[in-house]
Amino acid sequence: MIKINLVREGRAPVRGAAAGAGPSAVGGGAANANNLVIAAFLILAAVLAGGWFMIKSRELSAKRADVEAKQIEAQKLEAIIKEVEAFEKRKEDLKKRIDTINNLKQNQKGPVRVMDRISQDLPDLVWLDRLTLDGGPKTIEVTGRGLNPNAIALFIEQIKNDPLFDEPQVGNVTQATGGTGPDVYSFTMKFGFKFDETAPAEGEEGEDDGAAPPSAR
Repeated sequence: MIKINLVREGRAPVRGAAAGAGPSAVGGGAANANNLVIAAFLILAAVLAGGWFMIKSRELSAKRADVEAKQIEAQKLEAIIKEVEAFEKRKEDLKKRIDTINNLKQNQKGPVRVMDRISQDLPDLVWLDRLTLDGGPKTIEVTGRGLNPNAIALFIEQIKNDPLFDEPQVGNVTQATGGTGPDVYSFTMKFGFKFDETAPAEGEEGEDDGAAPPSAR
């Protein structure tokens, strides 16, 4: 007699089906895990890339702001430097002008004082055509004319008696010829001066204290 185990036979397919479905289910789970890992890696890479980009963007913005601030500061410093240079130039120009004025004043003291003293010694009827002042040997040379020899002689005498002038050397006194006007006599004279033409005027007054005024001669 043949016995058939229906229970075993009925369960065998089920076990076979379960056994057959096992490998595919495991493979699907591994693929999903790999996909999740790749997605997580991509997300992490994107986050890291975004963070790195933000950091670099902030650093770049900070550097740009620093460069702009330094440029503004440099422009301010450049403007200050230009103002200082302009001030130094104006100061130098002013100094040159002051030096020029002082030099002119010093150079004019001698001729002005000489002319003042000679004009005081110059009598009526005599006038000067030319006056040359040589500061090296301190020599004065004059060329002039007079209406008569006596007036010229008076001028020579007053120069001679002036304590600020040396003994004059008189050239020829000649009478001009021609014309219908009064007679005119020309003369030349050379003499030295004793005062310093660059000294203040008060020094001249001190030297002149012992001399009588030219008008009293």
